[in-house]
Amino acid sequence: MKSCGIFLLLAFTATLDFAQPAAFVTVKETQFFKSGKPWYFMGVNYWYGAQACLSVDGRQRVKQELDFLMQQGVTNVRVLAGSEGIGQINGVKRVEPSLQPRLGEFDENILKALDFLLIELGRRHMNAVLFLTNNWDWSGGFVQYLNWSGNLTDSAMKMKMTWDENRDITSQYYSCKPCVNAFENQVKKIVSRVNSISGIKYTNDAAIMAWELANEPRPMRPAAIPAFIQWTNNISTLIKSIDNNHLVTTGSEGEMGTETIEVFAQIHSLKNIDYASIHIWPKNWGWFSDTSISKSMNQIIDNSNAYIEKHEKVTKQIGKPLVIEEFGLPRNLQSFLPKSAVSLRDKYYQSVFDFLTNSYNKNEGIGGVNFWAYGGLGQPAANRIFWEMGDDLLGDPPQEEQGLNSVFNTD
Repeated sequence: MKSCGIFLLLAFTATLDFAQPAAFVTVKETQFFKSGKPWYFMGVNYWYGAQACLSVDGRQRVKQELDFLMQQGVTNVRVLAGSEGIGQINGVKRVEPSLQPRLGEFDENILKALDFLLIELGRRHMNAVLFLTNNWDWSGGFVQYLNWSGNLTDSAMKMKMTWDENRDITSQYYSCKPCVNAFENQVKKIVSRVNSISGIKYTNDAAIMAWELANEPRPMRPAAIPAFIQWTNNISTLIKSIDNNHLVTTGSEGEMGTETIEVFAQIHSLKNIDYASIHIWPKNWGWFSDTSISKSMNQIIDNSNAYIEKHEKVTKQIGKPLVIEEFGLPRNLQSFLPKSAVSLRDKYYQSVFDFLTNSYNKNEGIGGVNFWAYGGLGQPAANRIFWEMGDDLLGDPPQEEQGLNSVFNTD
């Protein structure tokens, strides 16, 4: 039987009851709603969506990519909205240009690019989850705030850190008052914005589904857990004080990122957190090694299923929806070439998509999925593995091999 491509797998979404974007997404207990009806979504991670809109050619590319996604039944994109700093960080290139290249200075061009993206999403009855900063340094994130506050020297920030050094340093962010204050200024700048093209306040724009505190916020060390929980409460409260129309979520990976399942439950029980998120990374979490995806496939799927079920049980208990908002797998044999096979990834994605289908059929609590990551019309640069300025933006951030987890229009 011919293998069904990943976007054929998405076709089932055409049968679901998707409302018009003029209605905000809301939650009631463990379900999302639009226009008074239960709402489920198939989504993609499209972190570079706004970044690509900085140029005329990029805006044209984005319009074509959104058209393609819309035709496949995709209604939700997860996008980077807040990025920080310039230059090398942790030994690698970061996303540039950034929203806040220097402390307190914001690049209006980045915000205008986000304005454009939101208008194009609204035109297609699609919406976005916008994450406001990053636990990881590929877009600046918490490490950059620590540098700006004087807790991390310029030279130390540029050098490659060990994993333990990274944990030690990043865990300091949550108790660093100047760091948090600087991030709060960025939050206010974005959430309170008025679209420069349409004149619509972001707070009134239904093309936004949700604000996300950060990409994969982690306490990083157990000692930072109390400050991490307090930070989650404070930032979510701040967002709701500005914008009570949109949902707020954490961006959490789940137990893997919160040290314990109890901490996962605690942060998603907070009053101003509307739904829970989890991420699943079989490669990063050691569920297979080298290029042995095929022989480890059963373990990959079994471990993923158990991880989803464990968190779904928790979110049912706290009475909130769950989104599986990141999950990825390299191409067969971990090739980076767009023409290489993806049959194993298709099988893995289908196993995750089945959770959404089952929830839809049973009116249960998994409300959406966003696979990582959409690479669209992009192509990896020839004879080079890592991203350089001027290369196509792909689903793989600059510090990762280009083509590693990207899903192209040809897949």
